[in-house]
Amino acid sequence: MLPQVLGTTALAAAALALLPAAPAQAHSPFGFDSLSFPPATEDGVTLTVRAPSHATARQIAVMLNGQNVTASLQAVPGTNTLAGTVTGLVPGSNTLQLRPRANAAAVAQVKVHVITAADCNAARLGTDIDPALIGEPVSGVVLTSTTWTAASASNQAFCRVNGSMAPIDPTAPNINFGTTLPARWAYRYAQMGGGGMNGSIPGLAGAAYNNRGMATAGSDSGHQFIGGNAWGLNEEAIRNLGYMQMKKTYDAARVLQQRAYGAAPAHSYWFGSSQGGREGLTMAQRYPEAFDGISVQVQIVNFSSLMLGPVLLRIQEKPLANWVTQAKRTAIATEVMRQCDGLDGLLDGLINNYQACRAIFDVKQGAPNRQPWAAKRCPDNIDPNPADTSASACLTDGQIETLQFTHTPYLFATPLAHNNPQFGMWLPGTDPGGSGLIQANRFRGQEGAADNAPIYSHLGIIGVTGFLFQDLGANSLDYVEGGPLNDRRVEISAWLDATDPNLRPFKQRGGKLISVIGTNDTLASPGAQLDYYQSVLDTMGRGSVDQFARLWVLPMTNHGLGGSSYGVNGAGEPNATFPIPNGHDRVSMIVDWVEQGVAPPKAPVVTAGARSLPMCSYPAYPRYRGSGLPVTEASSYACAVD
Repeated sequence: MLPQVLGTTALAAAALALLPAAPAQAHSPFGFDSLSFPPATEDGVTLTVRAPSHATARQIAVMLNGQNVTASLQAVPGTNTLAGTVTGLVPGSNTLQLRPRANAAAVAQVKVHVITAADCNAARLGTDIDPALIGEPVSGVVLTSTTWTAASASNQAFCRVNGSMAPIDPTAPNINFGTTLPARWAYRYAQMGGGGMNGSIPGLAGAAYNNRGMATAGSDSGHQFIGGNAWGLNEEAIRNLGYMQMKKTYDAARVLQQRAYGAAPAHSYWFGSSQGGREGLTMAQRYPEAFDGISVQVQIVNFSSLMLGPVLLRIQEKPLANWVTQAKRTAIATEVMRQCDGLDGLLDGLINNYQACRAIFDVKQGAPNRQPWAAKRCPDNIDPNPADTSASACLTDGQIETLQFTHTPYLFATPLAHNNPQFGMWLPGTDPGGSGLIQANRFRGQEGAADNAPIYSHLGIIGVTGFLFQDLGANSLDYVEGGPLNDRRVEISAWLDATDPNLRPFKQRGGKLISVIGTNDTLASPGAQLDYYQSVLDTMGRGSVDQFARLWVLPMTNHGLGGSSYGVNGAGEPNATFPIPNGHDRVSMIVDWVEQGVAPPKAPVVTAGARSLPMCSYPAYPRYRGSGLPVTEASSYACAVD
C-alpha cells in the first residue's frame, strides 16, 4: 500500500510553526577542518585544511615540524580546502602549522604527540596515583597492567592501562577502570559511558575515537556483580554508580595522559547511550567544568524512578482484571497507529507527531474523562476471546485502566531531586510489550498468582530491593507511594537522577551538548526524556539552549535508535515497511562544534538507505509538506510544532 497524504481538512486544527534555522557560527577563514590518523601509516596524519577562497587555497603552506608538506595535499574540487595524508611525525611533540604563504606567519596550529611501545610500561606511567589527585574520595589508586596493542588494518596502535580505585568504606567494592593512550595523540580525550546497570568496563579505543587521536577511559562504576547484588546495599557503591565514579575515572585518566604525553588534553568529550547517557548528563550538571562536548543518546534521566517504573506497572496489575496480556499487543499497537499515524500528514505506518500522539493517550491532558481506548472496549466489559492475538481483539475496563496508567505521567507523593514532580512513563507506540512492559506471568503478590509464583524481577530491580528497600529479599510489589520509603526515595533520587534543568554553568564555560532520543524506546522512558527536554527549555529559554545544545528526537525509534515503520497504516491497510532514517555522525558533529565552532543544524538530515528525514529539535517533528512531494526525501518534510 502506498502512503496516503492527508488533506488539509483533516489537519485543520493543527497550527504549524516552522522552527527557525540556528544562527551561523563564527568560523575562521583559515584552519584545520579535520585531523585523523591512518592506521597503516605510523608516522602519518590525514588532514583537511581550509582557506578563505579557492585562490588562497592554492597559496597556503602546511608545515610539519618546520618542513613544508603541502605537496602531500590535494585540492578538494568545488571547495576552498586541501586534503591528504602527510608523513613525518616523530616520537614526542609535533607541530602542524597552516600559513597563508610559505614565508608567512602561521594562522592556525595543531599539535600531535607520538608515543611508542617503549612508553607503555610502569616505569613511564607508574604503578599508582595519589588519591589527592582524584576529585571524589578514594583511599588508593593502583595501576594493575599496561599493554601495547599494535596497529591493525582499521585502528592505530595504543597503550591500554588498567587500574583499580579503593573505596573509603572498606565494605564497598573497588572501581575498576581502563584508559587507552593512542600512539598519535591529538590532545583529545573521550570518556565512554556504561550500559544497563554497569558492572564492567565499557569498550575503549574504538576506531572512531582512537583514530581521531583521542585517549579514552571508562569504568565498571564500582561493582562487578561478583557475589550477587550485595553491593546494592552499600551507600558508597550506590553513589559511585550515581555520579562519583565518572569524576574519579576522569581524574585518573587525566593523570595518565599527563604522564604519557606531558600535557593535559585540549578538548575533552563524553560519549554515552542509555546509562552512559545519564552519566553524560550528570557530568554536565554536577561537573560542568570537566567536558567541552557531551554526546548522549537514549539517556536515562530519572534513574531512580525508571528502576521503579516496571514495578509500578506490576502493582497496577495486582488485580487480575487489570492484567494486560501478551495477546493484546497487536490490538494495542494497531489502535495507536489508527489514531496517530496521520497526525504528521501522511499515512505511512510511521508516527512522527509524537507530542500529539502522547497527548491523545495521556488522559491527564485535554478534556476530563476522555476515553482514548473507547473504540477497543469489550462489549459489556466481557472479553469473548482473551486468547485473540489479532488487531480486532478487545480490551476490558481493567486493561484500559492499565494502559492509561502506562501512558500518563506518574505523580510523586513528594517532589524528587531538582524539584521533579513526576515520572514521564512511556509513550504510546508499536511495541507496547517491549522490555517486559507486558508480562506473560503473574507474580507473587498479584491476584491469581500461585503460592510459589516468582517474585517480580527486571533489569533494574536492585535499584528497588537494594537501593530503596535496602532488603534484597523484599517483594518490590509491596511498594507504596508516599509510604514509609518516601524519605529514602528522595535521598537516592539526589544521588541517581540526572534531572537538573539548569545547564547554565556548563554553557557558560563553553560546553556543547548533543542529545538524541527515540519515542518507541521501551527500556528507557521517552516520557521522562521529553519532560527533561521541556524543563531545560523552560529554565533556560529556547534561544539560550540553541546556542549550546541540540535536543533531537527520532520518532518511533527504539533504545538503539533503530526501528521500522509499522506493517499496517493508520487506515488499517497493509503497509510496506521501511527502516526509519537515523544515520548521522555523532562524533564529527560534537568535535566540529567544539573545535571549529561549527554548530550542527537544528534539523540535520538522517538517512537509512535511500530514505531520509530531518531529525528535528524538540518539540518539532517531521511533517509531510504534501503536494505530491516524494515521501522518501527529507526535503519533503518540515520540522513543525503543533
